[in-house]
Amino acid sequence: MGYLVMPSGRLNLPKSDEVAAVVAAQAAMAGRDGWYKPDAFPSNDTLADVAGEAGASVIRDGDWIEFGYDDEGDPKWSGQATAFYVAIAPFVRSGTVQIEGEDGARWSYTYADGQITQQGWNGWDGSIEPFGEYVSSPPLDHP
Repeated sequence: MGYLVMPSGRLNLPKSDEVAAVVAAQAAMAGRDGWYKPDAFPSNDTLADVAGEAGASVIRDGDWIEFGYDDEGDPKWSGQATAFYVAIAPFVRSGTVQIEGEDGARWSYTYADGQITQQGWNGWDGSIEPFGEYVSSPPLDHP
């Protein structure tokens, strides 16, 4: 059960900031609904370790992290997935992650100087901004 997602993209998140980004993501995810349980994952030290709980796989390439489809797990969206992407924003210098939902909905998160902006309609919760209100159908300016 859940909403299958296929993320892709690349973010500039310096390796020196990864531990702080992981701590922020874990704290944010722990306070939301989803599959991440802090007690069950005590040794998650990298974004690759926790990204599966946000419906993604992550590979580090220098100061860049590359997002892809988690073909070894069960990549489902949840409030914890949104929390993950929002929590890492202060550590990201630039980049975009695109998300495609099981029903064809597409949205993305663009990062610049520690800020996050959502483009498109989140097919899981119907929002046009992270943790935003439900919008019954995507507005014309948000494909």
